[in-house]
Amino acid sequence: MKVSGFTFIRNGSLLGYPFIESILSALPICDEFIVAVGDSEDDTLERIQAIGSNKIRIIQTQWNEKMQDRGFVYAQQKMIAQYNCTGDWAFYLEGDEVLHEDDLPKIRASMEEHLNNPKVEALAFDYHHFFGSPDWVAISPAWYRQECRIIRNTIRSWAPDGLYFVVMDKNKKGRYPRAALVDAPIYHYGHVRSVEAMRKKNERIGKYWKHDHPLFNGYQIDPQALKKFSGNHPKIVKPWLENEAEKNFTPNQNHSLTKREIKHRLAMKLEFIFGRELNKKHFTLIS
Repeated sequence: MKVSGFTFIRNGSLLGYPFIESILSALPICDEFIVAVGDSEDDTLERIQAIGSNKIRIIQTQWNEKMQDRGFVYAQQKMIAQYNCTGDWAFYLEGDEVLHEDDLPKIRASMEEHLNNPKVEALAFDYHHFFGSPDWVAISPAWYRQECRIIRNTIRSWAPDGLYFVVMDKNKKGRYPRAALVDAPIYHYGHVRSVEAMRKKNERIGKYWKHDHPLFNGYQIDPQALKKFSGNHPKIVKPWLENEAEKNFTPNQNHSLTKREIKHRLAMKLEFIFGRELNKKHFTLIS
């Protein structure tokens, strides 16, 4: 079995991504790792080159600045990396997603287990979405609780955005992949970067959705959408958390709810009553 890791990144240092930690966390279970590196204003390329692994294959890319339709430029960069994978499985990690070292054997074992079962087209992970600081995780239906990150590399698939995959059974119609769950989470740190880094990110990415993000003045969220994190962070990301992550965050009990947050608070109550998750899934679960 051959496993291809892949990702894309641009201005990773400037915008506060733990992208080196992300790559390093997956490298032990990958036979190759493809990185689409966009033209950057910082040392992103040099830092990836400095990893010094012969598993890593760098593709330098030019982003289409005219592509400003619902973030599709992210999908373009994701697919550049994906379509250069040569393994049986293609394992995608975003630049702010990290694997725990304790989970690597079971992730590799899951790929081995399903390798010869064509009914399983993808493997999905649970998620820890950290918010505000490394001490808090988001739990409301506003956040995807599970997502495919491993896709079979022998089927026709593409990415309509950076988040998920679509399988093309027919030329004119796609569907979400059929997936099995991996008994392991993804650690998502995109919403704990420093306030300064998050402000820079929001200032730069809004144009790819054809709008301007409001000025970021700090992490704000419905306090009922958070819970304390009781687990252990991956060892590889702990220095980044210590030196780069935001720490001065406390949920604001007087936070003024948005209409969206009111809807999700109601959804959480319904989930509790009926015992069913109401968040959207981009895959069909195979039991």
